[in-house]
Amino acid sequence: MKDHTGTGKVRKSILLIVASALLLMLVVSFLVCGYTLMKETHVCYMGIMNMSSQKISKTIGGMEMNARNVFDEVGKHLDSPESVIEALKSKTSLNMDVKGYFAAFVPNYFPQKGQWFEPYVHQADSSGRFTVRDVGSASHDYTKSDWYVRALDAKDCFWSDPYFYYDGTGISGRYCTFVKPVFDASGRLACVCGADMTFEWLTNELRRMDDATRRSDMLTQFRMFAGLDFYTVLLDKDGNCIAYPEGRSVPLKDEAVLRNLAEKKSGSVDVTVNGVSSKAYYAPMEHIGWSVAVIVPDHVVWKPMLIVGTILLTVAVFGFLVVWLVLRRGVNQRKEE
Repeated sequence: MKDHTGTGKVRKSILLIVASALLLMLVVSFLVCGYTLMKETHVCYMGIMNMSSQKISKTIGGMEMNARNVFDEVGKHLDSPESVIEALKSKTSLNMDVKGYFAAFVPNYFPQKGQWFEPYVHQADSSGRFTVRDVGSASHDYTKSDWYVRALDAKDCFWSDPYFYYDGTGISGRYCTFVKPVFDASGRLACVCGADMTFEWLTNELRRMDDATRRSDMLTQFRMFAGLDFYTVLLDKDGNCIAYPEGRSVPLKDEAVLRNLAEKKSGSVDVTVNGVSSKAYYAPMEHIGWSVAVIVPDHVVWKPMLIVGTILLTVAVFGFLVVWLVLRRGVNQRKEE
């Protein structure tokens, strides 16, 4: 009878060497791939964030351009209240993303209209039909509104801070207004014109853009990036969340983040949303004073690494089993001899 003790020790040594080599290869491969994938993931989400920022800026830029046309038209027709209203009505179809256009006149500019005169041409329903009415009154003294007070010292257009308007009608809601002071031929301030954008529309626009991005080639060409759960939010200059999916407000109050945004720098920061650890990729938007952030849960950020780690581990286990089976077969053959 042959002594197979030495053979068994050799087999165990070979298995140990192979297992150690495979483990080392697994660790090194995972670290290298992990580092590369984390960089790729960061680039991917920064790209999504930049794309969202560009889309929003483009949409808002179009609104601004059309609003300026409306404001210029009002400035050419300051001879009577009726001509102002007709000027507003003639341009309302330029941009359906705007809730409405208004001209808030300085008190008693038209004596026949009294102290308050603010014709407002706005969308009456979802069909896009516009209607007009005078919303200026003692209960709505627009001369005390922040956007009006700020316009008294302004020379050109600006975006107002977000605010809530309520008058019991269908135009009540959260707004941000593109504002411009309009002067008459003598250089005297005649009115403050504005184009209203609702945050309901803006939130829907963010959701539409996110859905389009999820279907884009940038994500779907690689399965590990397909079906990712992320969403976009808008922040004001103080880091407050002003447009976001319901229940997912993500204010960024970290001093380093606020400093980066003030200096027009982009970056990422760890946040917690409804108890879920997430990553926020943020960047300032051009000229409007807002910032955009893409929020991604940590388990989604780590998804590509988990996929690659699973693949590497499977390959390592398979390789170990192959070596073990080959050695086992060799030992069995020797026993039969």
